[in-house]
Amino acid sequence: MLHIKKRPAKVARRNNIGFTNSNDSFSQMKICLSVLTSVLLYTTSVAQHSYTQNIVPNPGFERYGNAPIGWSYKGAYFGEVMKYWFSATTSSPDVYGPNVRVPRDWAEKGFGDQKAHGGNSMAGLTLYGCTNGKPHCREYIEIQLAEPLVPGQTYLIEYWATHLKKSLQINNLGAYFSETRIERKAEEFLNVQQAQYAARDIVEAPDGKWIKVSGTFKADKEYEYLLIGNFSDDAHTQFKSYRDDCFNYAYYYIDDVLLKKVPPILTVPIKPDDLSRQKLEPGKPILLKNIYFEFDKDELMPRSFVELNKLLVILRENPNMVIEIVGHTDNIGDDDYNKYLSRARAKSVVFFLLESNIAPKRLRYKGAGEKQPVAANDTEEGRAKNRRVEFSVVRK
Repeated sequence: MLHIKKRPAKVARRNNIGFTNSNDSFSQMKICLSVLTSVLLYTTSVAQHSYTQNIVPNPGFERYGNAPIGWSYKGAYFGEVMKYWFSATTSSPDVYGPNVRVPRDWAEKGFGDQKAHGGNSMAGLTLYGCTNGKPHCREYIEIQLAEPLVPGQTYLIEYWATHLKKSLQINNLGAYFSETRIERKAEEFLNVQQAQYAARDIVEAPDGKWIKVSGTFKADKEYEYLLIGNFSDDAHTQFKSYRDDCFNYAYYYIDDVLLKKVPPILTVPIKPDDLSRQKLEPGKPILLKNIYFEFDKDELMPRSFVELNKLLVILRENPNMVIEIVGHTDNIGDDDYNKYLSRARAKSVVFFLLESNIAPKRLRYKGAGEKQPVAANDTEEGRAKNRRVEFSVVRK
């Protein structure tokens, strides 16, 4: 995550979107490696919008938000360690990669023996066995896509799978797409609508062999999130035992997830409130929609680059324009930290524009913290509206 300064002492803060105050000299800015990496990974591909583009961030589970210290039995651990991914419930998908140590009792059952399909890392999920008393009998991994799906567009979904040597083999290993993030507060089977894609046949992968699971579907909504798991209950899941000493549950490894458009590529309709249709009047605050940051941090999430690339186009089409980026938070937490966090996040937006060759003299930024709400802070909906990023034209 991006760290511009050390956090002020004795403050605690949580916010997904917000921003800053500051008149710091641009010459004193130090470009943070995490921001540069994100820009390099996503800016060009999102702007060019090629159908060969994979819109799943961190598809091979190679990027970590925090160093893994081994297994954990809380669902939040997966999201804390694996960059951009998280668990949809409080069950605990497993992280496999360098320096990950599997507890002895689980290692003796074969957990952790499998090598990744590509790179060094992968995810592990329990997908079947609720009736047999298996802890965390249904696990799901979830990620926000780098761009929303286009209704009517056909997509290819693909991922590689294999299973624990003594695991049962099952079908229904699938992909479900959601308009909003799914966050269940219990270890539970996700009773969602039918998955957009699920493997009808049993995924047979004996002896550590990786199998490509793939299919196509047509999007009917602007889905933002992808979940991978088994979305059928045990009674409607086929299973197979290929050896006498199989466990009574199914455990699969997942790696190298791919989601991309299949030609013909549809034109994305421009909505009336799209950034490209806003009147650029000096002093008028203009909301930058769908700007996301990692939890309590200032690194831009991949989904943010769709909107930021639109801002980039505006600046390139208006070469004399000077703008000011303004960040806002809700009123939860310490006021000083809200200022700090909003400032750091606004600076991240500026870094993006600088790395896209926008001259420093054309950019200003500040953080308003919680001082300029646009909605009441007594509801989550209101607080979400207050956590926002805006820009205004200083000079055209």
